[in-house]
Amino acid sequence: MNGKFIATIRWKFILAFMLSSVSAAGLLMACYQLVNSMVYLNSGPPNAPYRRILRWIINHIGSVPLLTTVGIASFLLFFFIYTRKIVVYLEEITQGIQQMTRVGMAHRIEVRTGDELGVLAENINEMAKRLQRSLEEERRAENAKTDLITGVSHDLRTPLTSILGFLEYIERDRCREEAEMRYYVSIAYQKTLVLQKLIDDLFEYTRVNSGGLPLALQKLDLKAFMRQLAEESVPALEQAGMTYRIEDNADRLWIMASPHELVRTFENLIINAIRYGKEGKRVEIGLSREGDEAVVRIRNFGERIAESDLPHIFERFYRAERSRSQHTGGSGLGLAIAKGIIERHNGIISAQSDMSRTDFITRFPLCEEGTPEPLLRKS
Repeated sequence: MNGKFIATIRWKFILAFMLSSVSAAGLLMACYQLVNSMVYLNSGPPNAPYRRILRWIINHIGSVPLLTTVGIASFLLFFFIYTRKIVVYLEEITQGIQQMTRVGMAHRIEVRTGDELGVLAENINEMAKRLQRSLEEERRAENAKTDLITGVSHDLRTPLTSILGFLEYIERDRCREEAEMRYYVSIAYQKTLVLQKLIDDLFEYTRVNSGGLPLALQKLDLKAFMRQLAEESVPALEQAGMTYRIEDNADRLWIMASPHELVRTFENLIINAIRYGKEGKRVEIGLSREGDEAVVRIRNFGERIAESDLPHIFERFYRAERSRSQHTGGSGLGLAIAKGIIERHNGIISAQSDMSRTDFITRFPLCEEGTPEPLLRKS
């Protein structure tokens, strides 16, 4: 019988019962000796009042009922004394639960024992901590929903206001000639495309961050996948006057992934590198293995991202100050979508930036090599 088993509350009550029995028996023996000496032995005055009372009780009630009554009373007294700490701790746990209902889940119950009551207190504290975390997450989700609605409303209203303004100008026949009307229609059309992209990005962000359908994972050769994606990005690169270069420092990099999801991720990162790295004239894609991780680096050589912006660039609707111009400002959802997809693949994305270059670094858990799956072909 180990010490942990003996330390349970069951054995504490058994021990209290045994100690109470022994203590009550000892008290009875002492009382019996005392009464015997006072009644039958020549100690004290023979006609003392207490002697007459004791003789009357013994003659009319009996010594056995008397000793039984004293024994039960003394047993209950000793049992109450020996179990007092347990009862007091149980009351403290009860008061702690009531305190939690009054002041909130921040209250904690002190864990003072290793028995069932201590485990109960620890479990209540853990339950309170999880409930508090759940309430905080719910509050954050509610705030995030409010921020999302606010951000969407703001970003939708901007191009929509422009579209309505130009259409109203045309509707009221203020255009003096057809060329002027075509000019305003063209601007309204471009604003509509911006609006459409924002709505598409919003739907994609909502799908990714709400979990969506389970990923259809397959073994993917990340190196071949990135080479194909880089080739498919050549038209966008050439339009921006840029080229790409792949730095391959690893053998095959096999990961479990959904190619359809990763295409969106790395398209966003490459488009981001093109948008903000035109000055550097090239995009570099680094492929390497670090421990049990496959690492992909998308690098551009444009203007650096400010140190204050780096912690926030993966937040939805966040746009660094340098990207808020009419020509480069995106929806503010591209990097948030990329982050959501990568995290669904149990990966990590981060960013580094200095005066010479900016790196977006993605890491995925490696898996064993296998038969190459067909790569994704864009329609």
